[in-house]
Formats: sequence, C-alpha cells, structure tokens
Amino acid sequence: MTADVIPAAGPPAVPPTAARRGYLAVEYTLLFFGAVLGYVLAGSPGSPIPPLLLLAGLAAGYLWRRPDFDRQSWWGRAALRAEWLPMLRLWTVAAVLAVGALAVLAPDRLFTLPRQSPLLWGAIVLFYPLFSVYPQELIFRAFLMHRYAPLFGSGRWLLAASAVAFGFVHLIFGNVLSVLATLAGGWLFARRYQRTGSLLVASVEHALYGLLVFTVGLGDFFYHGAA
Repeated sequence: MTADVIPAAGPPAVPPTAARRGYLAVEYTLLFFGAVLGYVLAGSPGSPIPPLLLLAGLAAGYLWRRPDFDRQSWWGRAALRAEWLPMLRLWTVAAVLAVGALAVLAPDRLFTLPRQSPLLWGAIVLFYPLFSVYPQELIFRAFLMHRYAPLFGSGRWLLAASAVAFGFVHLIFGNVLSVLATLAGGWLFARRYQRTGSLLVASVEHALYGLLVFTVGLGDFFYHGAA
C-alpha cells in the first residue's frame, strides 16, 4: 500500500458531531497525558511492561471489534518488502551519527551494554521487539490513529497526536532526552504506519532504533530503572 492515508486511520463516512469530538478530545487527553502524569507523580512505581501489555490487549480487543479497521494492519508483511531499504538507509545514518557523537562526547558509554552485559543485551534483542515494541505500536499507532481520526483528521494533525502522546509517555523515564528522541521517533513511526498500513513495518523500524539506543550506550535513558 502506497497511499498517504491508511484505511485503518481514515475518518468515518459520517462526520462526527461536536459532542463526539469533545468526548474524544477529553478521552485522548486523560488517557495519554492524565494517566501518564499520574504515574509519574506516583513515582513511576513498578515496571511499565505489565500495564503496557494490558493496554495493548484492550486496544487489540477494541480494534478487533471494529468493522472499519483493516485487519491486514495487524501484520502487513508485504509492505515490508517495499520499505526495508529506505528504513535501513535512514537508520544507518542515525547509527553513524549516534556512534560518532558518543565516541567524541562520551567514549566511556560507547557499547557499554554489549561489552559489559552481553547476555542482558542478547535478551533485550530477543524480547524487546515482542514485549515492548509491538504493544507500543499497537497502542500509539493502530489504536490511536484509528480511534482519534474523527478528532484529528487523517493527515499531519493525526501524526502529531500520535507523536506527542508517544513522546510524553516516555516522561516516566525521568529525563528530557528520552522524551525528545521519542517525539521525533513517534513522528517517524506514525508516518511509516500511515504510509503502509502495516504494524509490522512500524514495529521493525521502532525496534531498529530502540536496539540502536541500547547497543550504542544510551539505554539507561530509556530504561525504567534509570528513572
């Protein structure tokens, strides 16, 4: 699929009423900002993975019951063949910049995790895409961009809504870098999902950047224990 707007995130045939838009605005704010802020003010208790998986399950249940959600979005493997090369090119540039910046600014950080804890790094490589990346993409891309398309439309405002919510949730890690980096990443992943309609494509791209962060030596900015 090469269209700019995916069917799963398209606006409904009947324009929403003002009351419906108002309800969705309140719901979006409470769910993606109020709940996160409450979690942060409570001291970010416990691992975020269990609530992430719970919310992903609820989002999946909602989308499964929606007749206007494109079921092909759950996987969308065919789209990966068209997207993997441009994704890899952009990722390569980011990887070179990240390694170069750390080599100059903080050489002691460079490749700390694979050098000092190779087994932990290997576990992250195996389990992070499954238990963190795909659930996040399910919530912040598939669910958010379908549920709130009547509020934000199907273009840049919807991309911004996805990116801002995705960046804000990383406030739980207690540092500005994670928020700013995931704000940019959220726009990139949302745009990729919008173009392809494939959670697999968005998840692969998300996993590439996440694993880059953990590999080069910036993982403590995106790890709950660092908060």
